[in-house]
Amino acid sequence: MDLERTLVLVKPDGVQRGLIGTIINRFEATGMKVVGMKLMQVSEELASRHYGEHEGKPFYAGLVDYITSAPVVALCLEGPDAIAITRKLMGATRPNEAPPGTIRGDFGVEVSRNLVHGSANADDAAREVGLFFSGAELIDYARSNDIWIVSDEG
Repeated sequence: MDLERTLVLVKPDGVQRGLIGTIINRFEATGMKVVGMKLMQVSEELASRHYGEHEGKPFYAGLVDYITSAPVVALCLEGPDAIAITRKLMGATRPNEAPPGTIRGDFGVEVSRNLVHGSANADDAAREVGLFFSGAELIDYARSNDIWIVSDEG
């Protein structure tokens, strides 16, 4: 089975609220493998590149101000269908529309403080992982439980 990699950010509100471990645990519990992780302060330059598709929209400045307001935890997760699985686990962008059991449904309050970011598709994932991680910061490794998570039968 083909493995995908995706970017997940624990946003400033998730870090400030002490939810880093809880959020990472949710992803690991699905079988996703952390292949890159770092606590970092997002610069305005990185934020503008990350949110470049929204430049010129009324909410763009707010996105940049928010993501640069406090540290984030950047994760590169790997697994089969990693993008779809992480997006499902995060829940709808608006926490009041996210079902219970999702990160945003369980811990989110409002759309501008929705705890996590995840890549929307394969192209975004490749671009975003490249923005937040160098190749040397991503580690390929095997886990002893991988045979119970990913089948050879595909």
